[in-house]
Amino acid sequence: MRIELDHVFVCTAPGAPEAEEFVRFGLREGPPNRHPGQGTANRCFAFANAMIELLWVNDAEEAQSECSRPTQLWERWSGRKGKASPFGICVRPVDSQNTESPFPAWMYRPSYLPDPLVMHLGEAGVEEPMWVYLGFMRRFDREQRFVEHPIGICEITSLALTTPVPLRSTASQSMVENGILSSQDGPITLLEIEFDGNQRKEIMDFRPHLPVVFQL
Repeated sequence: MRIELDHVFVCTAPGAPEAEEFVRFGLREGPPNRHPGQGTANRCFAFANAMIELLWVNDAEEAQSECSRPTQLWERWSGRKGKASPFGICVRPVDSQNTESPFPAWMYRPSYLPDPLVMHLGEAGVEEPMWVYLGFMRRFDREQRFVEHPIGICEITSLALTTPVPLRSTASQSMVENGILSSQDGPITLLEIEFDGNQRKEIMDFRPHLPVVFQL
């Protein structure tokens, strides 16, 4: 089964003030969103094939409710500067007929998602990124929302994760085997996002605001 990147999320401070670093860099921000019942909200930056989502908990009670608790979003967000990975890697099928998850996962139906849509969350601890399969998403959905950025970058072409905790889950191995990301062990958590095949041979490091580096 072939899968491709749909979006990446990074847990941030409330309101995602870190987004201003992206705007100063030359990205065009899209509409923000809230996730009723899940207790989270976001600020988003769309590209031709995928999206970067800056995510935070805006309602601690909802985030720890019976419905949301199994996602561990509260633990991931509140522990983002500790042992929890602040990242989520969300993928979609290349073939529109494939709706079954490509890795061991459980079905999550948040109240903000209309029936019969469902997410599949990979079975992994918060020390790994959250692995999410969106069987209902298509590249066309992303292309429709893309508006060119002032900096001129267009597509996310690869992800490289540095992690202090080696990836051991079946979901993570599926992501690596499908070419969604590469992974290496290291003392810090870092996500390197490559755009347009790294044609410019430039680097933009957003630390200490975000554990993210762009390769342009």
